[in-house]
Amino acid sequence: MTKTATQEWLASTIIATSSDAVLFSDREGIIRFWNSGAEQMFGVTAAEALGQSLDLIIPENLRGRHWDGYGRVMASGSSRYSTNLLSAPALHRNGTRLSTEFSMVMVKDETGAMLGVAAIIRDVSARWQREKELKEQIVTLEADRAAKG
Repeated sequence: MTKTATQEWLASTIIATSSDAVLFSDREGIIRFWNSGAEQMFGVTAAEALGQSLDLIIPENLRGRHWDGYGRVMASGSSRYSTNLLSAPALHRNGTRLSTEFSMVMVKDETGAMLGVAAIIRDVSARWQREKELKEQIVTLEADRAAKG
Protein backbone atom coordinates (compact mmCIF):
# COMPACT_ATOMS: atom_id res chain seq x y z
CA MET A 1 0.00 0.00 0.00
CA THR A 2 1.33 3.45 -0.88
CA LYS A 3 1.85 6.08 1.81
CA THR A 4 -1.18 8.04 0.53
CA ALA A 5 -3.37 4.91 0.43
CA THR A 6 -2.24 3.99 3.95
CA GLN A 7 -3.06 7.48 5.23
CA GLU A 8 -6.48 7.41 3.56
CA TRP A 9 -7.21 3.96 5.00
CA LEU A 10 -6.11 5.12 8.48
CA ALA A 11 -8.25 8.27 8.33
CA SER A 12 -11.25 6.31 7.10
CA THR A 13 -10.85 3.65 9.78
CA ILE A 14 -10.39 6.17 12.59
CA ILE A 15 -13.44 8.20 11.55
CA ALA A 16 -15.67 5.20 10.93
CA THR A 17 -14.90 3.53 14.26
CA SER A 18 -14.52 6.54 16.57
CA SER A 19 -16.65 6.41 19.71
CA ASP A 20 -17.34 10.11 19.13
CA ALA A 21 -20.10 10.84 16.65
CA VAL A 22 -18.73 12.05 13.34
CA LEU A 23 -21.22 13.29 10.80
CA PHE A 24 -21.42 15.44 7.72
CA SER A 25 -24.40 17.48 6.59
CA ASP A 26 -24.66 19.27 3.26
CA ARG A 27 -25.60 22.92 2.64
CA GLU A 28 -29.27 22.14 3.25
CA GLY A 29 -28.60 20.35 6.54
CA ILE A 30 -29.18 16.86 5.13
CA ILE A 31 -27.08 14.13 6.76
CA ARG A 32 -24.67 12.58 4.23
CA PHE A 33 -22.22 10.79 6.59
CA TRP A 34 -22.96 9.11 9.93
CA ASN A 35 -20.38 6.94 11.69
CA SER A 36 -20.76 4.12 14.21
CA GLY A 37 -20.18 6.56 17.08
CA ALA A 38 -23.23 8.54 15.91
CA GLU A 39 -25.23 5.31 15.74
CA GLN A 40 -24.35 4.53 19.35
CA MET A 41 -24.80 8.08 20.65
CA PHE A 42 -28.14 8.84 19.00
CA GLY A 43 -29.60 5.34 18.67
CA VAL A 44 -30.10 5.79 14.93
CA THR A 45 -28.42 3.62 12.31
CA ALA A 46 -26.54 5.15 9.40
CA ALA A 47 -29.14 3.69 7.03
CA GLU A 48 -31.88 5.54 8.95
CA ALA A 49 -29.95 8.83 9.33
CA LEU A 50 -28.56 9.26 5.81
CA GLY A 51 -30.75 11.57 3.75
CA GLN A 52 -32.54 12.92 6.84
CA SER A 53 -32.46 16.48 8.19
CA LEU A 54 -30.29 17.36 11.18
CA ASP A 55 -33.64 17.92 12.93
CA LEU A 56 -33.27 14.21 13.71
CA ILE A 57 -30.94 15.13 16.61
CA ILE A 58 -31.90 18.75 17.35
CA PRO A 59 -34.45 19.38 20.12
CA GLU A 60 -37.54 20.99 18.63
CA ASN A 61 -37.32 24.14 20.78
CA LEU A 62 -33.77 24.83 19.50
CA ARG A 63 -34.32 24.24 15.79
CA GLY A 64 -35.04 27.85 14.84
CA ARG A 65 -31.85 29.09 16.47
CA HIS A 66 -29.89 26.19 14.97
CA TRP A 67 -31.06 26.85 11.41
CA ASP A 68 -30.41 30.60 11.71
CA GLY A 69 -26.81 29.84 12.70
CA TYR A 70 -26.46 27.09 10.10
CA GLY A 71 -27.56 29.49 7.37
CA ARG A 72 -25.00 32.08 8.50
CA VAL A 73 -22.22 29.46 8.45
CA MET A 74 -23.19 28.30 4.95
CA ALA A 75 -23.26 31.92 3.71
CA SER A 76 -20.00 32.99 5.36
CA GLY A 77 -18.02 29.76 5.15
CA SER A 78 -16.75 30.19 8.68
CA SER A 79 -17.68 29.61 12.30
CA ARG A 80 -15.97 30.28 15.59
CA TYR A 81 -16.84 26.67 16.44
CA SER A 82 -14.32 25.40 13.94
CA THR A 83 -11.73 26.25 16.63
CA ASN A 84 -13.86 26.38 19.81
CA LEU A 85 -16.12 23.73 21.30
CA LEU A 86 -19.85 24.30 21.16
CA SER A 87 -22.04 22.92 23.93
CA ALA A 88 -25.57 22.07 22.87
CA PRO A 89 -28.33 19.65 23.79
CA ALA A 90 -29.09 16.87 21.32
CA LEU A 91 -31.74 14.17 21.03
CA HIS A 92 -31.45 10.42 21.29
CA ARG A 93 -33.90 8.37 19.23
CA ASN A 94 -35.90 7.59 22.38
CA GLY A 95 -36.44 11.30 23.08
CA THR A 96 -33.82 11.55 25.84
CA ARG A 97 -31.86 14.79 25.80
CA LEU A 98 -28.10 14.48 25.65
CA SER A 99 -25.58 17.08 26.72
CA THR A 100 -23.02 17.34 23.92
CA GLU A 101 -19.91 19.24 23.00
CA PHE A 102 -18.71 19.40 19.44
CA SER A 103 -16.39 21.04 16.99
CA MET A 104 -17.15 21.77 13.37
CA VAL A 105 -15.14 21.37 10.20
CA MET A 106 -16.05 23.60 7.27
CA VAL A 107 -16.01 21.41 4.15
CA LYS A 108 -15.39 23.36 0.96
CA ASP A 109 -14.81 22.45 -2.66
CA GLU A 110 -11.67 23.34 -4.62
CA THR A 111 -13.06 26.84 -5.34
CA GLY A 112 -13.73 27.53 -1.65
CA ALA A 113 -17.52 27.15 -1.91
CA MET A 114 -19.19 25.57 1.10
CA LEU A 115 -20.28 21.97 0.61
CA GLY A 116 -21.44 21.53 4.19
CA VAL A 117 -20.23 20.94 7.70
CA ALA A 118 -18.70 17.98 9.49
CA ALA A 119 -19.20 17.74 13.24
CA ILE A 120 -17.28 15.73 15.80
CA ILE A 121 -19.62 15.27 18.76
CA ARG A 122 -19.02 13.92 22.26
CA ASP A 123 -21.74 13.01 24.75
CA VAL A 124 -20.87 14.79 28.01
CA SER A 125 -24.16 14.02 29.79
CA ALA A 126 -22.50 12.10 32.64
CA ARG A 127 -20.02 14.92 33.32
CA TRP A 128 -22.79 17.52 33.16
CA GLN A 129 -24.85 15.51 35.68
CA ARG A 130 -21.89 15.22 38.08
CA GLU A 131 -21.26 18.97 37.87
CA LYS A 132 -24.95 19.68 38.52
CA GLU A 133 -24.90 17.44 41.60
CA LEU A 134 -21.74 19.11 42.92
CA LYS A 135 -23.28 22.56 42.49
CA GLU A 136 -26.38 21.41 44.37
CA GLN A 137 -24.18 20.08 47.20
CA ILE A 138 -22.37 23.43 47.40
CA VAL A 139 -25.68 25.31 47.64
CA THR A 140 -26.83 22.95 50.42
CA LEU A 141 -23.54 23.31 52.33
CA GLU A 142 -23.62 27.11 52.03
CA ALA A 143 -27.24 27.19 53.24
CA ASP A 144 -26.32 24.99 56.22
CA ARG A 145 -23.36 27.24 57.05
CA ALA A 146 -25.52 30.36 56.84
CA ALA A 147 -28.19 28.79 59.09
CA LYS A 148 -25.57 27.98 61.75
CA GLY A 149 -24.48 31.56 61.71
